[in-house]
Amino acid sequence: MSNVKLENVRLLDPVAQIDVTTTVYLQNGQRVDSLDQIDEQIDAQGKWLMPTMVDLCARVREPGQQQHGTLKSEGKAARENGILHVITPPDSQPIVQDNGALIHGLIEKAWTDGKFHLHIIGAQTQGLLGRQPANMAALKKGGCTAVSNANAAFENDDVVIRTLEYAAGLGLTVVFYPEEPQIAKDGCVHEGFIASRQGLPMIPVIAETIAIAKYLIMIEATGVRAHFGLLSSAQSIELIRAAKAKGLPVTADVAMHQLHLTEALIDGFNTLAHVRPPLRSEADKVALRDAVKSGVIDAICTHHEPLSSSAKMMPFAETLPGISAFDTYVALGVQLIQEGLFEPLEWVEKVTVAPARVANMQERWLNEKGWVLVDPALEWKVDKTTILSQGKNTPLLNQNLTGKVVQTFLP
Repeated sequence: MSNVKLENVRLLDPVAQIDVTTTVYLQNGQRVDSLDQIDEQIDAQGKWLMPTMVDLCARVREPGQQQHGTLKSEGKAARENGILHVITPPDSQPIVQDNGALIHGLIEKAWTDGKFHLHIIGAQTQGLLGRQPANMAALKKGGCTAVSNANAAFENDDVVIRTLEYAAGLGLTVVFYPEEPQIAKDGCVHEGFIASRQGLPMIPVIAETIAIAKYLIMIEATGVRAHFGLLSSAQSIELIRAAKAKGLPVTADVAMHQLHLTEALIDGFNTLAHVRPPLRSEADKVALRDAVKSGVIDAICTHHEPLSSSAKMMPFAETLPGISAFDTYVALGVQLIQEGLFEPLEWVEKVTVAPARVANMQERWLNEKGWVLVDPALEWKVDKTTILSQGKNTPLLNQNLTGKVVQTFLP
C-alpha cells in the first residue's frame, strides 16, 4: 500500500477538465478523496500532477533488434518519463504481429520485463509483404484493436481495398503511415534547398499527400475507421481537415519532434536528424502546430525509435532513420506551453485522453492510468547519462531543456 499526500500541486485532469492548485491524495496510484494513513507527504509547490500518458507510435525494438533497445530498457524509459501505455507498429524484425498468439505473449513480456502496457498494432497483410490480408480475426482475438502495414508497400491497390473491407467487418481501425513508395523511392530527407546542396536523395511532400488522398477515397468506399500517423506537412493537414468536414471516420497524430525541429538540422550531414517521415520546412512546422491546436490533428506521439550508436555512424543516406524520444517528450511539451501554443491542460489532453480515444482504449486507460508529477521549471541537460532509453540518438543531444517528470505514481 502506498498512500501519498501532495500539497500545493497544480492538478491537471483532462477528463474532469480540472486545472487547479490543491491538495491531492493518491492511494496506489489512484486519486482518492482522503486517506486514513499517509506514507509520504510532498510539498509540490510549482509542480504539475497529470495522468500518465498514452503514446500512439513508438518502437521498442524487441523482439529481434535488442542491439537498439529491449522491453526492459525502453519500458523503464517510458515509465520513468510518465508514459505507461505504448502503442507500437507491426514491423519488428522478425515480424510476429501477424500471429495473434505471439502478440499476446509479447504483451505479457512487456509488463513482466518493462512494467509498461504494450499495445500492438497487428499486421495488415501476411508478413507485411503486401500480398494477402493477414488473419485479422485471430489478431483481434490476440488483443489487437488496429492493423497497419507500417512502412511496407502494398503489391497493388486491390490488396488495400480487400484489407480495409476485412478490417471494417471486424470493427478494427486501420493505421496508415502515409508514404507513396514510388515517389519516396530511396529518399531520406525533405525535398528542399538544404538537401539539394548536400546532394541527398529527397522525399517530396507529395509522397505523403498522394498516399493520403488515395487512402481517403478507399476509406470512404469501405467505411473503415482509419488513423493517419506521423503527419509531416501542411498539405496533408488540409486533406485531413476536408475528410473530417465530410464526416469520414478518420483521426491523425503528429510526432513531437515535428512540432519543434526542421530540415535545417540536416545541414552538415547531421545523421541524428535522419528520421522518416523527414523533418520538413519551417512553414510545415507552423502548420502542424496550428493543426494540433485546432484539433485537425488529434494527438501528439513520441515516434520513439531507439538506435545503437553504430546505426548513425555511416554516410547520411545509409544510416537508419529514427530519433530516441521518450526522454525529451515532456520537456518539448512544456516548451510548447512556454511558447504560447497551449495552456497546460490543453497539452495534457493531447498526450493523454486524446490518444486514448484515438486508440479506442479510454476505459482501460482510465482504470490503469496512474499519475505523474512534473516540474515544469526543472532545467536539465540532454546527454547520454540523462537519457534513460538504450538509444541515445537524438538531435537534441547536449542541449539544455526545461521540464521533466520527477516522480510517478502507478497503479
